[in-house]
Amino acid sequence: MNLLNAFFTNNILPFLLIGYAISILVVVILIVLENRSPLKTISWVLVLLLLPGLGFIFYIFFGQNFRKEKIIARKGLRNHHRLNYLAHSQINQLTDGNLGGNEIAREPTGIVRLLLNNSSAVVTTGNEVTFLNNGRDKFEALIRELRKAKDFIHLEYYIFAEDNIGNQIKEILKDKARRGVEVRLIVDDVGSWELKGSFFEEMRKAGIEVYSFLQVRFPLLTSKVNYRNHRKIVVIDGQVGFIGGYNIADRYKDGDASTYGIWRDTHIMIEGDAVNSLQSVFLMDWYFVSQTELQESRYFPPSKPVSNKVIQIVGSGPDSDWPGIMMGIFQTIVTAKDYVYIATPYFMPSEGVLLALKMAALSGVDVRILIPEKSDAFITFLCSKSYIREMLEAGVQIYFYQKGFLHSKTVVADDKISIVGSANMDFRSFEQNFESTAFIYDKSTAQEMKESFLEDQADSEIILLPEWMDRPHIEKVKESFARLFSPLL
Repeated sequence: MNLLNAFFTNNILPFLLIGYAISILVVVILIVLENRSPLKTISWVLVLLLLPGLGFIFYIFFGQNFRKEKIIARKGLRNHHRLNYLAHSQINQLTDGNLGGNEIAREPTGIVRLLLNNSSAVVTTGNEVTFLNNGRDKFEALIRELRKAKDFIHLEYYIFAEDNIGNQIKEILKDKARRGVEVRLIVDDVGSWELKGSFFEEMRKAGIEVYSFLQVRFPLLTSKVNYRNHRKIVVIDGQVGFIGGYNIADRYKDGDASTYGIWRDTHIMIEGDAVNSLQSVFLMDWYFVSQTELQESRYFPPSKPVSNKVIQIVGSGPDSDWPGIMMGIFQTIVTAKDYVYIATPYFMPSEGVLLALKMAALSGVDVRILIPEKSDAFITFLCSKSYIREMLEAGVQIYFYQKGFLHSKTVVADDKISIVGSANMDFRSFEQNFESTAFIYDKSTAQEMKESFLEDQADSEIILLPEWMDRPHIEKVKESFARLFSPLL
């Protein structure tokens, strides 16, 4: 045994160490050549050093940057050309100062123009917005509108569970498909990984077209497992649309009292021209999963104005040239004059958004951030807490929601701009996931979202800097260590 140990130590171990060092060097060079932010580069180098071998596997699965590669090639799609044409036309109208004839739309022209340029997010007018602030209201509205469908139903969800509410919606979709309504469903392969093949087969037999987004099947696509479709979109007959934070599962409807209490989320139902924008996001994703482009005019029916709300729908992800949602939120923060109220389940902002929040607070803007006191993700919660001290020092007010689990993803500013969708305030939503968000320019909508935020704030505890600083050192150490990996979570 001693001879064997000596042989291994003298002859094999040096080659293993050399191989390990070379593999780390090669991966580090690849990361550096991608010209990522120094924070991301350092995070991956730490992973490689602290987790020999395993760190390399993590990088292959979760670390490669596919934004430049374009996981979904949009440029050949007619729907994409249509959006680009409309966006550039509206940019010219903005320059002329006559877009839509709506005062609230003209005032935040910087944000409007930004989203037109970075996401081809066309400006839609004549919309109505209905807030759905609890699971009961969301699913009642969704089921009601699904049952009224006559032509087509398009759904796209990160999580679609085979439970009570999931099966109820599945049966409605099957019934509609048998009656001749076109039903198409996209679910994320990782978010809905518990769904069995029989679930999909049952839908297909009823006439429903259903696909998983970016299937993770060894050895194919394992390098893209990190890029998930986090969108929650429904389009019914081109007349009604849904967007927000709710997935389809019982816990979103009823919560889990034993773990989190109520599930607090925000969804909206949209009627008006913005539904066609939601449709465009869905149909580009549909082309990717099915290789079929649906471009008939009946999928984009004209709609009569139902109200006066102006909306831009922004789809952002690894397929886009720019992180459009993050840029829109950044611009909203830096241009705010009176207040910015943010609700998010995870708070791991990019360096730009982090700086914008500090600058706004230091400039006298009332900045408030609402996060859950309990989280469904331990490491991300530790990471979120690592940002609290510097936020408090800059004058940002931080609240822990205590009534249950806060899953809302909303921003409201100055009684002018409301933002609601699927994107969390974190690196993953800003840069890796496929997300969709509505930017709404309307005073009454902003005031309604503000009131909703203040109601949630009343069910929360404010965090005070002296008390936060007086916590055990071990908690601060764990949070600081978790933050090192925030770009990778």
